[in-house]
Amino acid sequence: MLWFYESFFPVVWIVFLLYWQIKAANTKSAQRLEPAASRILRVFIFLIAIVLLSTTRIPLPVLYLQLWPVGFWPFWLGAAVTLAGLLFAVWAREHLGSNWSRSVTIKQGHELITTGPYAVVRHPIYTGILTGFLGMAIAISQVRGFIVFVLIFLVFWIKLRMEEQWMRSQFGETYATYAHQTAALVPYLF
Repeated sequence: MLWFYESFFPVVWIVFLLYWQIKAANTKSAQRLEPAASRILRVFIFLIAIVLLSTTRIPLPVLYLQLWPVGFWPFWLGAAVTLAGLLFAVWAREHLGSNWSRSVTIKQGHELITTGPYAVVRHPIYTGILTGFLGMAIAISQVRGFIVFVLIFLVFWIKLRMEEQWMRSQFGETYATYAHQTAALVPYLF
């Protein structure tokens, strides 16, 4: 049974990433694309996150400080939170359709999507992925899980700010109204 606990999160994330890669093939052409430097920085931060989550050999003992006892409840609570978050991101990705891009872009014929998960938050893919990382942090029960959560939050916050500027320039008052009525990441709060 130990193999299940050790492989659950890697398998869930690999399946999620495979789905994401497959869905990336059917999107509209980019009209405007963010600079390569910001994309490279995001990849670098995600690689740091993967290393932090996948090894216990980094010589910084504070990373492995237990915040609460590891066990059945933290694992399953974390697993449920991760699955809920990633499924929310998948729902958002499906709803966004061919307007989706892994980078900040304005697409040819770009549409402003404000229905489905986009009626709940403006950036539901980020909300879902962040929730997935929060679930892992709960399950791991160590400082490193929350460090990764904060790193990913910062990466998404920077990307979100750029997207917000581009959407305002593309959709003007329509986007401003949508942004005023809909929270960025946490429904009704933030």
